[in-house]
Amino acid sequence: MKSTLAIVTTALLLLTPAAAHAQDTLQATVTAKPSSWTLRNCIDYAKQNNVTVRKNKVSAQSARLDLANAKAGRLPTVSASTSQQGSYAPFRETSAVVNGSQVISTGSKWTYSGNYGVNASMPLFDGGTTSNNIKLAEINTQIAELNTNASELNIEEQITNLYVQILYARETVKQDEEQIKLSQVNLERTQQFYKNGLLAQADVSQIESQLATDKYQKVADETTLNQYKLQLKQLLEISDDENFDIASNGVDGDVLAMLPTTTDVYNAALALRPEIQANKLAMQKSDLDVKIAKAAWYPSINLNAGLNSTNMSGSGNLFTQLKKNWNNFVGLSVSVPIYDGGKTKNNIAKARLEKESYYLDLLDAQKSLWNTIDTYHMNAYNAQQRYVAAKENAKYAQTSYDLTSEQYRLGLKNILELTTGKTNLESANQQMLQAKYTELLNAAMLKYYKGETIDL
Repeated sequence: MKSTLAIVTTALLLLTPAAAHAQDTLQATVTAKPSSWTLRNCIDYAKQNNVTVRKNKVSAQSARLDLANAKAGRLPTVSASTSQQGSYAPFRETSAVVNGSQVISTGSKWTYSGNYGVNASMPLFDGGTTSNNIKLAEINTQIAELNTNASELNIEEQITNLYVQILYARETVKQDEEQIKLSQVNLERTQQFYKNGLLAQADVSQIESQLATDKYQKVADETTLNQYKLQLKQLLEISDDENFDIASNGVDGDVLAMLPTTTDVYNAALALRPEIQANKLAMQKSDLDVKIAKAAWYPSINLNAGLNSTNMSGSGNLFTQLKKNWNNFVGLSVSVPIYDGGKTKNNIAKARLEKESYYLDLLDAQKSLWNTIDTYHMNAYNAQQRYVAAKENAKYAQTSYDLTSEQYRLGLKNILELTTGKTNLESANQQMLQAKYTELLNAAMLKYYKGETIDL
């Protein structure tokens, strides 16, 4: 009896900390909003509050509980049972009732009996199934944690993309404001020329149309800016009516900085990216699946022990009966597989096929990683070339427009030449701005995949 209680106590002590830890870690926490939405604050906030990330964290905690359950498979199982039975025989005169090893004669029409027992069982040999299940649960726990890390990296990448898009859209709106100012200056000059009889009303209307077009373009670009802000807000899981905006006003990075090679970034990412590590672990998991399937061919041996007692109405004091009828037992049970219709063989073959599937998943993940890095490198390189050309084009477009504007003021250029020069200047500045932010974003992603912190 004392050994049975010791087994039960030990099992409870081993299992209780895991359950308590799970209860604590499964509590949902929502991080307080930062005072300003810098890029780093956005990333940190999303890692704590994004639903996808939080779901993966719950899955990781569930995997830890599965590991605790797998380890518990080595512990004995203990159960208590009791059965109570009453019977009524209205026409009985005398009867003999067997209670344990006693035969009791009674004339009572009512009889009552009880059985009580405590049974314990512990696996001694199962072909390595329990040990391999523990190893399998450990790998699943690591994979779940890697999936959580992968979701955090994915969120960080998405946030960075949207953050840069917001910066780009914000500077585009500023350029629109500059274009509106130029159109207003041109309109004032044109109206003055019209008052002096130097230009017709059609010329004034043409400049007014240009100003209206500039204002419309500003509204369109502000709409785009607000859409990017909304997407970032949704990614951060912010659902209130707060006027959301990021803290940074621009990026002053070196657009023409030397880029790391695709191969260097890829080799670094292979050792760092959690999705690659998870696929490698999945192949190890398939090896364990094969071993677990093979274990079905081996016998299983269990150690069984227990105690029981009985009591019977009309046989004296309850506790005296329980004491007299008390008995203990211990034994071994062996189960030997003989024929299962080929199920084990099929399970082994299926596990080996899964390993091949995991290997193909790893190849696919590596190919996807290379393509992603190669695309970032190509975009960054092309953006650098476009930036050099666009910067030079913007320089000449600015000079040309300044000269054309001055000549227009002196009456040496017409409306068409003025508006054409302004349109060329606007296009050149927009191309330079787009190339700048495209390069900065893709260059930052290359550093990120190499293991460096995103810094804009």
